[in-house]
Amino acid sequence: MTEIDEAIDWQGCAVSCGGCDHEKLQAGGGCRLLHACVRDRYARRIDRFFTWNQGLASTYLNHPHFEVRAIAAKFADIFLLPPLLDDPDETVRWNAVRRLPKRYALRLRKDPHREVRIRVATLLEEADLIPMIHDPDYYVRLVLARRVGPGLLARLVADPEPEVRRAVARRAPVEWLVGMARDSDADVRYEAALRLREDLLAILKYDQDWRIRFEVASRLPLPAVADMARDEDMLVREMVAARLSIPALPHTGRPLLLETSP
Repeated sequence: MTEIDEAIDWQGCAVSCGGCDHEKLQAGGGCRLLHACVRDRYARRIDRFFTWNQGLASTYLNHPHFEVRAIAAKFADIFLLPPLLDDPDETVRWNAVRRLPKRYALRLRKDPHREVRIRVATLLEEADLIPMIHDPDYYVRLVLARRVGPGLLARLVADPEPEVRRAVARRAPVEWLVGMARDSDADVRYEAALRLREDLLAILKYDQDWRIRFEVASRLPLPAVADMARDEDMLVREMVAARLSIPALPHTGRPLLLETSP
């Protein structure tokens, strides 16, 4: 990615080194127009400035431009960061809390911005995540479904968002899977089918989704798979035929009757 070839501040005005408080830093390589400048609105240049002059970051925590405050928070004295948890900009709040002890993140569990809550959900221990189980944003709950243990995971089994329930099905104790195999969403049922024991797959033999029936046909014990040989989906029929060592049959809606020993 190429640098922007103009120096403009956050208010749209041209930037020059003349009269800048940090003009003297140029001699020692502490700043450079179009490359490392705290007055430039381009975030990469602000970041370079503070990388080269970390001791100045603490003096910029009240700057009117959010980008300057957010980047300064990455380098400033940690003892000056707690007030930034009330900053009006979510990027500033996040850059502050990520450097503070985790107890400070508790204050941001109900942050108004979803991105902050999503990131907070990755920081906290399980006991501190309980208030976030009913977060209004599905992705916050999805992060929890990927992290928490069975105690909290049980509260997400009936989550209104299918993507969250899918994540639960991937991690749920096996005894929950029969119930999740009856979920209204096919993707959730499919995740459950992937982990169900072979002897329990029969409950999904006639599922509406061909992917689920294919999974059943590939693992169901042979004595129970024969009546899937005329499944409406060709791939399912071919899987059954391969397992039974018979030619693939057409779909007629009639079950296959296998000869049994007297």
